[in-house]
Amino acid sequence: MDRRTPLVPLRYITLPGHGPEDVVADTRGRVLTGVSDGRILRVDGLDDPPAARVEHIAEIGGRPLGLELLPDGDLLVCCADGALLRVDPDGGTGNVRVLTDTVAGERLRFCSNAVALPDGTVYFTVSSQVHPLRDWMGEIVEHTGTGRLLRLEPGAREAEVVLEGLQFANGLARAADDSFLIVAETGARRLTRYRLTGPRAGRAEPLVEQLPGFPDNLWRGAPDGPVWVALAGPRVPPLDLLHRAGPAARRRAARLAVNAPYRPSGTAAVLAVDDDGRIVHHLTHRRSGFRMVTSVCETGGRLVLGSLWERGIAVCEAPVTK
Repeated sequence: MDRRTPLVPLRYITLPGHGPEDVVADTRGRVLTGVSDGRILRVDGLDDPPAARVEHIAEIGGRPLGLELLPDGDLLVCCADGALLRVDPDGGTGNVRVLTDTVAGERLRFCSNAVALPDGTVYFTVSSQVHPLRDWMGEIVEHTGTGRLLRLEPGAREAEVVLEGLQFANGLARAADDSFLIVAETGARRLTRYRLTGPRAGRAEPLVEQLPGFPDNLWRGAPDGPVWVALAGPRVPPLDLLHRAGPAARRRAARLAVNAPYRPSGTAAVLAVDDDGRIVHHLTHRRSGFRMVTSVCETGGRLVLGSLWERGIAVCEAPVTK
């Protein structure tokens, strides 16, 4: 059931950096995010934005994208320049360790989002093997289908490919019972289920299709709660038509797209879905002052929004999930 209700940002917290692409909340309600100059920031005091404290906790030497908090408090960080990192948020600005930067003997590209299982296995996405982050619009337009889901076993130094052919693989979330992963395919406006257990283990199938926008990062807080889905922008019907064209036409259009000025839609939106693929919340805000919502997390009865475009985060009231 699609319960569309207004998404009204109540408070804004300006950050000393641009593009907080992903946001995650720790057990104390503090929000961690990464900005374009490579810094990882921690924000405390969501109730009083003018007095919010922003702490610089690490610098990764590249563009941080997806984040994942581990049970011991460490942070997984996907570096768009091609590495999966582990950061100790309380260990000083130099405490950054590379977990892997290769897959199948090749250098990683466009590392996007990660999730960790209880046994220490990490799954993470590669959005494109053709276009880097700076040309992300080219990937959306060309629709190359070169996204991947990768797995890094505990103690391993090199990742392995478990799923290919994804359309701009992006956010990841675990099922409540850890029987499958949910993968956001931004370019296909789809959430895909990748089975981890049972007779269909290792196979993928659509979980939710024809989303009303482009899904980006995913967040699941409590196992019994929904999966929150950031929608980076609304559906663009002409793009749907272009994706049905041949590869040569899409490549030409992509070359134009990466050189054209980009301005995001004025609509901010997020979804919440359950493990059966039902939409339990659809929150939207037209003519929003906060644009291109690329992430959402829930903490203390609030939703916190991140954006590749903005210079801060937005804080909203979370709806009650029945």
